Amino acid sequence: MPGVRDVAPDAFIAAYSSHLKRSGKLDVPVWVDIVKTGAFKEQAPYDPDWFYVRAAAVARHIYLRKHVGIGALAKLHGGRNRRGNRPSHHADASTNIQRKVCQALEKIGVLELAADGGRRITQDGQRDLDRIATAIVEAEREDADEEGDDAVEEEDDE
Repeated sequence: MPGVRDVAPDAFIAAYSSHLKRSGKLDVPVWVDIVKTGAFKEQAPYDPDWFYVRAAAVARHIYLRKHVGIGALAKLHGGRNRRGNRPSHHADASTNIQRKVCQALEKIGVLELAADGGRRITQDGQRDLDRIATAIVEAEREDADEEGDDAVEEEDDE
């Protein structure tokens, strides 16, 4: 059975974020449309569904590792702090956003607090993520089969 490691990250995050949005279980804070994702950013995200995308990325990241803390997630989602004519440096993302994403994922049973600090994936969360990854792999296989069938039909037409 294919897992999250077997799927391209961008395809998995897009599929899981759409799953989270369709399910409607994820608690989205009211301030998501006006908040910046880091002090180094100039504007809020353009994508109105950025919270679901961030939740999917956090869930995938924690799935691939044993347990992860809020500071590591902030470092992961950080970026370049442009400091005018001085050299740019890395800046961490907002830890409050990372915390709210983790709390929302805990509420729906995907994550749990680890005994030695940080968050870890639950068995139900692991099962959900594996199910999404399997669906992506099956969809890719169907697309490949359809492309192969189309090529065979074109050869038959000639």
